[in-house]
Amino acid sequence: FVSRKAFDIDGLGDKQIDFFYDDPDFRVRTPADIFKMAETNTGGLKKLKDKEGFGEVSANNLFAAIEARRTIPLDRLIFSLGIRHVGEATAKTLARAYGTFEAFHDAALKVAAGDEEAGAEMDALEEIGGAVLTAVARFFSEEHNLRLVEDLVRELTIEPAEQPLASSPVSGQTIVFTGSLEQMTRDEAKAMAEALGAKVAGSVSKKTDLVVAGPGAGSKLKKAAELGVEVIDEDAWFERIGRSHGAETGESGKSG
Repeated sequence: FVSRKAFDIDGLGDKQIDFFYDDPDFRVRTPADIFKMAETNTGGLKKLKDKEGFGEVSANNLFAAIEARRTIPLDRLIFSLGIRHVGEATAKTLARAYGTFEAFHDAALKVAAGDEEAGAEMDALEEIGGAVLTAVARFFSEEHNLRLVEDLVRELTIEPAEQPLASSPVSGQTIVFTGSLEQMTRDEAKAMAEALGAKVAGSVSKKTDLVVAGPGAGSKLKKAAELGVEVIDEDAWFERIGRSHGAETGESGKSG
């Protein structure tokens, strides 16, 4: 839930979650409880700044980091729920397909209830198969999970999914980034490609349309040559998508 690809709350990792789970004052037992910590701190007799390992600065920093994550993109929220077989890519597929949390939640409840039309619509999405469909149905058929989601959503502002461009030079293509990227991080490169309607893969295969290779590219570059996949460098990538260096990142000299 608090992983880098989910809520990514600075200063709140597994160790801190374990601490607050057992703490008699804060008792963080559900994700929603995290967003109630500042309120608990205000009304409680014992403040977080007085607890071992914390001070006034670190306590305030944690509350600020939590507050900053009250607004979250839909795909990150779906990923954070920990539904089996729903990884980062699948969460993005679901988010883009349904657009809003309300639409996704409604579809998931229908799938859980055995609605054949809703199930067929979800099953038809790219990267969604029977395993994902079954996992979504099981998750949203459990009362505990329904309460967990309801309580969490009440604390959040959920951003609708960004829809990829329908027409771009790389729309519909499968792209692999390999080697060190110098003008953007790997995450920035992936987000940029996906916003342009491309799919980013982690390995080169017959389905790969394009490999963007930076310094240090190794086995993936060799595989691309064997399969006859087009390979370009980072400069050519920016030229292809029609953007100047750093237009997305606002800086240069990054590696990912």
